[in-house]
Amino acid sequence: MAMDTLSDLMEDELKDLFSAENQLLKALPKMAKKASSKDLKEAFTSHLKETHGHVQRLEQIGKALDIKLTGKKCHAMEGLVEEGKEILEKDGNPSVIDTALIGAAQRVEHYEIAAYGSTRAMAEQLGHTEVVALLQETLDEEGAADKKLTEIAEQDVLSDAASADSDEDDKEE
Repeated sequence: MAMDTLSDLMEDELKDLFSAENQLLKALPKMAKKASSKDLKEAFTSHLKETHGHVQRLEQIGKALDIKLTGKKCHAMEGLVEEGKEILEKDGNPSVIDTALIGAAQRVEHYEIAAYGSTRAMAEQLGHTEVVALLQETLDEEGAADKKLTEIAEQDVLSDAASADSDEDDKEE
């Protein structure tokens, strides 16, 4: 596909986002299963439901713009999911694993925030008001998910993970 216009670029970005969200639909249940923190499990499960909504919004945008969203693979998300799989395969202190899962999930959220934000700006420039609103709705949810992960880390998981270091120090003495 040639990228001669802003519309061409926005279409490519929408296809990329569609691929990214569909990859997440497969990854989030595995992350929820691996998480030991009740709050983290709930956050992943809740975001899975939101991700279904993100896919539906993208489909709605595709219909509104008469764009077929399939046929492209988001390689960035593929890499982020692959890094997340490495954590899923590790054994260790549950709080440390949860901390690693949060880091992996936040990298995904930050990627999505950047992608949705830039695509929304393109839609705004092109005068696609309905598309802007749909992208902003998803962008708001992605930001809230990132904030929720930070709260779980700060209020629950990190202090438990840090105590694993204290336990190790005690064993060494």
